Amino acid sequence: MLAGAPYQVVLPAHWNGTLLIYSHGYREPGGDSANRVAEPALGWATDPQIGQELLAQGYALAGSAYTADGWAVVEGVSADEELYRSFRDDIGTPQRVYVWGDSLGGLISVMLAERHPDVVTGAVSLCGVLAGAVPNLDVALDVEYAVKTLLWPGLKLTGFTDVAEAQQYLDEATRQLDAAAATPVGAAKLQLIADLVDAPSKTRRFDGGDPASRVAASVESVNTLLGVGTTIRADVERRVGGNPSTNVGIDYTSRVSSAEHADIDLLSGGRTDQFLAALAGGTRVRADPAARAQALAVDGPTGRLAVPLVSIHTLYDPLVLSQNESWYAAAVGRSGGARMLRRNVTVPPATYPVDPGAPYGAGHCNFTPQTVTGAIDLLDQWVRSRTTPDSTAAATAFGPGSGLDPTAATAPWPAGRTVDG
Repeated sequence: MLAGAPYQVVLPAHWNGTLLIYSHGYREPGGDSANRVAEPALGWATDPQIGQELLAQGYALAGSAYTADGWAVVEGVSADEELYRSFRDDIGTPQRVYVWGDSLGGLISVMLAERHPDVVTGAVSLCGVLAGAVPNLDVALDVEYAVKTLLWPGLKLTGFTDVAEAQQYLDEATRQLDAAAATPVGAAKLQLIADLVDAPSKTRRFDGGDPASRVAASVESVNTLLGVGTTIRADVERRVGGNPSTNVGIDYTSRVSSAEHADIDLLSGGRTDQFLAALAGGTRVRADPAARAQALAVDGPTGRLAVPLVSIHTLYDPLVLSQNESWYAAAVGRSGGARMLRRNVTVPPATYPVDPGAPYGAGHCNFTPQTVTGAIDLLDQWVRSRTTPDSTAAATAFGPGSGLDPTAATAPWPAGRTVDG
């Protein structure tokens, strides 16, 4: 145990002088802390062979659990800080320290890079929640509000007693969405809700190649974002003492393009304007100012980036929208550090079966193992050469089977949402 959390450090046969500190993603709160285990330092969450490859390249690997589960950004940053100090004191001072993580761990890695440029040499974010809690909960609220207004008036939006209550609402919402998808008007409403936040039109299981697949992808994307807006919201609200998100003043009509409007009209028999009028006239949600300020202070990335960061995202991620990359790039640009950010996007094949689904590029954190190790390699090349990698270097590092597409661009953060969300 290290500062109350299990951890693991693994040394290679021949150390190259670089320490890799891995941060794991979101874990459901409510588990027994005595059974909390360290994310294996040997590997990224789903493939221990990734760690074996990095060990073979000479990296020292370290990983830690956190002292709490859930939206544990504070605990994750603290665990990694402690992990570095322990490694330095007990093993030796590394020549280079790279922090890396997936999903919530990607956010934790970025927070470490922003706060400790004196220690952190570079960072890798894999499908990271780079906008932080407030912007992502605001977008989840957009989805919740639209579902409540158009599909299920009984949906509770904020103020959950606990995660268990939020899960009950999510379970019923899932049933409501499935029922709606079986009717043309319901499918049209689901498509509109997805369009409001540019939710993925493809998922790991559904390639969006025909109308039925597109509706199925919309249902999965909307339901996934409802999970953020219910169970994850309940955890965050408990941490910050209230509701940190709002949709006051959001113009949902401006979120729908003319092409999207026409598609929804086709599905619904010309009712798009009726749906948008309902959204315009609904009762909006105000944030608790103190809770919003607390959430922004605790886990709000600033964009003040002084060390190289390699980020990579699947273009079609229904859980952590790839627009997080756009949000963070804009924040970095405002801070004058754009030269320190190398963004990468993977896209799936045009078609793929439901089972086993997309091999890469669609779904949350759906990368090939070579893409993950390639991101570390790309960062290492950047640090050692002091030259920002170009598209050719990225393609070489990630390999031909990664789905890397240098022409793909993530959508802007949804209209009407400001820098603080």
